[in-house]
Amino acid sequence: MSVISWIILGLIAGFIGSKIVNKSGAGMLMDIVLGIVGAIVGGVIFSFFGASGVTGINIYSLVVAVIGAVVVLWLYHAVSGRRSI
Repeated sequence: MSVISWIILGLIAGFIGSKIVNKSGAGMLMDIVLGIVGAIVGGVIFSFFGASGVTGINIYSLVVAVIGAVVVLWLYHAVSGRRSI
């Protein structure tokens, strides 16, 4: 995937993940960064269980990225001490 694709997928996954985890975003830039990291983490998690990771901009990759973003956001809030609302 190209860098632009990762940014777009990361933005969408970060936005959806932030709404799932704490109902408010951590800021647009932080949502993008955590979404991109989440896409990578989701790909690693799915690869660990034998499924394919992020394959492009499609629904399956978005689901993988959102699951990874939720994991990353949960860890981010646990480490930073912020409570989810």
